[in-house]
Amino acid sequence: MDTLLHQAIRDVFVPRERTVRGSVFVYRGALLVPAARALDVLLPRLEPLGFTPFLRADGADVVLQAWPMAAAAPEKATVNVVLFVLTCLSVLFAGLLSAGSPTFDALRRTPWFFLAGVPFAVTLLAILTFHEFGHYFTARYYRAVVSLPYFIPAPFLLFGTMGALIRMRSPARDRNALFDIAAAGPLAGLVVALPAILLGIVWSTVAPAPPGGGLVFGDSLLMRVLLHAWFGAVPPGMMIYTHPVADAAWAGLFVTALNLIPVGQLDGGRIAYALFPGHHRLVGHLTLLGILGLGLVTWASTWFVWAALIWMLMRFFGHVPPMDDVTPLTPARRVVGVVCLILFVLLLPPIPVQIS
Repeated sequence: MDTLLHQAIRDVFVPRERTVRGSVFVYRGALLVPAARALDVLLPRLEPLGFTPFLRADGADVVLQAWPMAAAAPEKATVNVVLFVLTCLSVLFAGLLSAGSPTFDALRRTPWFFLAGVPFAVTLLAILTFHEFGHYFTARYYRAVVSLPYFIPAPFLLFGTMGALIRMRSPARDRNALFDIAAAGPLAGLVVALPAILLGIVWSTVAPAPPGGGLVFGDSLLMRVLLHAWFGAVPPGMMIYTHPVADAAWAGLFVTALNLIPVGQLDGGRIAYALFPGHHRLVGHLTLLGILGLGLVTWASTWFVWAALIWMLMRFFGHVPPMDDVTPLTPARRVVGVVCLILFVLLLPPIPVQIS
């Protein structure tokens, strides 16, 4: 096998050293052509031999690794469909609980009361669906093997769902493809979430605050600016009753912000990996410290839970590197990456939910 691999790489890569680590062949040396061109040549040559090539820079050298190809088990869409239907029902139920706006007073007194949950459910599901299929279609564009979205029903949680996820079953081609696949989800979700939050605010009302306490959603910087721009200063004793579309958009933007946290295999973690090669772990540790600091400043227990989850992501779920980890990110993608980090700051509420 070593002879066959050497023949496959000899006109694009000059090896100085060769080692074998288990079933992985590792060559250290220099490329004879640009990394992107080398990958174009190596992929069709190594795949018939049962290997996937990986290129990475190591100082002045380039390391070429030939990993055995993992067989992708065929998937049926039955599980995806069942989970989606259960999530629809779960989110519809959550929408009924969130339809506290005076807009729905009359509807709640009719046999069609369940329709009050539809605006919330449709909006949130649309945001999540656009988000996940943004990942899915971008991954398919780059010929990555990827699953259909798995929606996660959570009938006992505030929003009726824990979001959705897709499973990448093959590595991204290069950092640019990895970046595009990661960023496509949040940006596609925003295509629905931003118009929804604007419409939801327009449809919201100001009315006397009920006696006693209640559940209050925290404002992100973006949400605070939009609410103040539309309603101005709310008089004492009054409160904004957000329309369910605004509630769902708030939830969708919150999920987007959480996905943009630059750690682990979250979307933000993959963006950071592509944007800061060699420094993504430092970015992750600084983010963890920032989340802990946010919890200490606001004393919101939610952030301590997220800090624990982030630590687990960093500790147990490392990055799957792209096949070409040598070709740098394009300048345009660097700009989009900075925009994604700014969105993370704008969309993340310091105190997500509190009793007031």
